[in-house]
Amino acid sequence: MVGLLAVGFVSGVFFWGGFNTVMEATNTQEFCISCHEMRDNVYPEYKKTIHYSNRTGVRAACSDCHVPKEWTHKMVRKIQASRELWGKLMGTIDTKEKFDAHRLRLAENEWARMKANDSRECRNCHSFDGMDTEKQKLRGAKMHKLGQEEKKTCIDCHKGIAHSKPKGMKEDDE
Repeated sequence: MVGLLAVGFVSGVFFWGGFNTVMEATNTQEFCISCHEMRDNVYPEYKKTIHYSNRTGVRAACSDCHVPKEWTHKMVRKIQASRELWGKLMGTIDTKEKFDAHRLRLAENEWARMKANDSRECRNCHSFDGMDTEKQKLRGAKMHKLGQEEKKTCIDCHKGIAHSKPKGMKEDDE
């Protein structure tokens, strides 16, 4: 019985270590841009944004914005991402033209996810409490105060902050 428990324990540790290693490997920038759909489409856009290069030298990787840190939320997001992999496997987004044809839908799905979780991943680095609106430009300070009063979330105003806005958006960010 003790031998069986020991084998079960060692197997469990080995399985968990392997599982966790794979989960963390799929959060790397290298993994995210390993498929040409990301490398050739959204990655070059991201490299032109403040999330890639800024005066502080802090760089947000793909997973910082697209993968929650908490384990349960992370697993849900990984399952959702498997749907996105399906598009790659089926060839529905394997060319620039196909990607652009689906881009608005993909962006709207991501914006809806971010809105539903109150821009959780944005708030890992940004928060209203941490903002010094006195040091912001007048328009930014005004809009952040208004957003806070109206219970807005980051993605309500900051679509296009790390990637180009897709053509055909229903709104043009009032």
